[in-house]
This record gives sequence, structure tokens and C-alpha cells, in this order.
Amino acid sequence: MIKQLIISAPSSNAGKTTLTLGLLRLFKNKKIAIQPFKVGPDYIDPKFHQLACKKVGVNLDLFMMSQEEINTCLNFYGKEAKINCIEGVMGLFDGAKKDQGSTAEMAKKLKTPVLLVIDAKAVAYSVAPLIQGFVNFDKEVEIMGVVFNRVGSERHYDMLKEACDDINVRCFGYLSNLKDIEIPSRHLGLNIQEIEKFDIVIDKIANELNKTVDWQAILEASKEIEPSALLSTEKTTASKKIKFAVAKDAAFNFIYPQNIAAMEALGEVVFFSPIADVKIPDCDFIYLPGGYPEMYLKELSNNTEMLKSMKEFAENNGTIYAECGGMMYLGKAIISENNEAFTMVDYFDFEASIADKKLHLGYRTSAINKHIFKGHEFHYSSLVNDTETTINATITNARNGDTNTKIYKKQRVMGSYVHHYFGTSEKLLQLINEIND
Repeated sequence: MIKQLIISAPSSNAGKTTLTLGLLRLFKNKKIAIQPFKVGPDYIDPKFHQLACKKVGVNLDLFMMSQEEINTCLNFYGKEAKINCIEGVMGLFDGAKKDQGSTAEMAKKLKTPVLLVIDAKAVAYSVAPLIQGFVNFDKEVEIMGVVFNRVGSERHYDMLKEACDDINVRCFGYLSNLKDIEIPSRHLGLNIQEIEKFDIVIDKIANELNKTVDWQAILEASKEIEPSALLSTEKTTASKKIKFAVAKDAAFNFIYPQNIAAMEALGEVVFFSPIADVKIPDCDFIYLPGGYPEMYLKELSNNTEMLKSMKEFAENNGTIYAECGGMMYLGKAIISENNEAFTMVDYFDFEASIADKKLHLGYRTSAINKHIFKGHEFHYSSLVNDTETTINATITNARNGDTNTKIYKKQRVMGSYVHHYFGTSEKLLQLINEIND
């Protein structure tokens, strides 16, 4: 039997990622098989999850995924785990519209209890009404108990625990207000190498939690779940095996594992590096995901053999799907923060610039002909000198409002700033058909 819990907080920056990473490492150290998941579309937290417990973090997103797909993911990726640990997004009830798509909605859909992380740095008994409000706001959301973060002393913790006792909410312990254990806010520009530097920080958090948190009680209070039936892929098979080539290196690595699983269901997946390799692999379909191309402009631009190989593939009617950083790579150039232009593939007729940063953020629904694709947009760059051809697609935000986002297509190459989720073979085949049409 698999156990399952969700870790959330009243607001962002309360310490839910810190606690999640500490518990993942602690359970790993205790030889308890654990599988991490992340509510929402974020690519960075799952990388931290993998660092903490050596298991790939998997996104669960109510906007981009159906309930059936979420259940399938929990079953497929958590099949060998003793506990599924699901980290929430933002505050517990924060959604795209009210609580739609929030951690609270996920908790209700999955009937999974929530461990609430409370930032106690500047509060004592006043946590009682705060916690009670979250417990009583929506009775369908089960709060299994709390863990306090940034606690100043044992005396401080005693005061906090008294507050929990008075409102009859279980307290599982605390994390001291330690120095140098802050996990940075997730943002564009935090690369893989920087994430790996936090390995020693995660160890420090886990060691502290081992002393101050009743992890066994947390395990016992988590919900027992029955495995859900897997989605069948038999109804959506390709006419022939497709060979997918996926860019994956320090510059391109924003990839949902479900997208790769969908490719594997339809054929074979090989990975390559636009930074280090000199040519693309033999393949039918190239996937250029997002990532951090702006941090490797010199390396990407200097790899002229790869740029040539990519352009020849595109010009010879090769199929390419590129998103965000991958799309920028296919343009004429990427302009750095210092306003220096670095030559790229020179297939799409535009340049991407990060010289004047502007945040573009939000869920997106892309209606392309009769097909609907869900995804999200998160970037600081903008396209300039853009004369490239776009397709007739309707792209709306989470509130069904219009956006300025475009989808570009030339021959069999499609690109946009949207990170689309295509985590089933059916969705992937729809995307391939739209590109090749």
C-alpha cells in the first residue's frame, strides 16, 4: 500500500520547498522509497526534488492535465514508492481563478491530506487563528497537521505547539531558524549547476528535521491510496515507429517526463546536446524544449556545425517542435542583456532579445484547428525584427482572455513561447499531425 501527502503553506516563501526537500532527503536516508511530485507547471522544483532523493520530480497540473492523467501519473511514477510526496504551488488556495487549479483543489480531487508549513519567524500564539482559518475555510480540504518553519528556540516552539493544542490541530514538529539553508526562489536563470550546489544544504535540512520533526508520525498520518488504472495507449498508436531526438543539456532542459513517456510509447527517444554535439542524430522528429539558452550564447553560437546541421534538417522538410528557449534558438540571433547579438540557427525570421527584460507569465490554451493544447508561458525575453509566418491559432489565458502569444510555422517547423503539455500519445500525435499538415 502506498501512502500519499501534500505539502503546502498559507503563502509563497513560507518554507514548503525547504521542508519538502528536507523530508525527501530524510526519507531517502531512512531507506524509505519516496516519489516526489509538484503541483503546477514549474520546471525548477522537480529538479530540486531529483537532487534531494534521486527520483525525477513529476508535475501534476489540473489546468493542463485531466483527472485521469493525474491519477495515471501518480500510479505510474509512484508504483515503487512507499510514499508519494506532493509539493504544492503558491499558497494553499491560490489558483488561476480563485482556487481553480490550486493545491487545495488538487487535495480535494486526490482526497489527500495536507501538511501545512507555517512560517513562525515573527509569530507565536497568533498562529492559532491563522491555522484555524485554513482548517475551517474549506472542510473538503483535510489538514493533517502543521510543521513550523524558522523557529527561534525550543521555548518558541512550545508556544507554537500550545496554540495548536488549543485549536486541536496536530503539530509534527519544527525546523529551526538556521542560517544558510535558504532555497532560492525559482526563476529563469537558475541553472542546473547552481542547483547541484544545494546538495549540502539539503543534507543540513534533513539532519535537522531528523531531530525536530516526527517523520514517522507524518508517514503514519499520510493517506493510504489504491493504485489507479493506467491510461491505455493502444488506441493511439503511430502508423510507424517514430524516432524522436530531444535536445537536453545545460541550455535546454525544461522537459516534462510525461512528454518523454508519450514519445517512448510511439517509438524511440534519443537525446543530444546543441552545445556539445556537432550534428543532430538520425531522427524523424526533433523536440527543442525551453531552458537557459541565454546563459550559453557563446557556446551555442560557436557550435557552427550544429547550427548548420539543424538548419539543413529544417530546410529539408524535417519535423521540429520548439518551445520558448528552443524557439529562440531557431531564430536569427539571441541578443544578450548587454545588447550583443549571437548568431543562432537562422531558420525563423526573427531575433530574441533579453536586453529589455519583461516578464510574460501564465497558463495558455492553444486552439489549433480542431485540436486544443494546454500549456504555460514564462519568459523574460521578447522577439524583435519579427517577420516570420504565424498560424491561425487562438491562444487564451486561464481566464479565457486574449493574449499576444503567437505560434510560428514554416514548412514542418513549429515554435512558440508556450510550453505545451503533450503527455499522452494521443496528444502527441495530434501535435505531430498539426506540424506536418
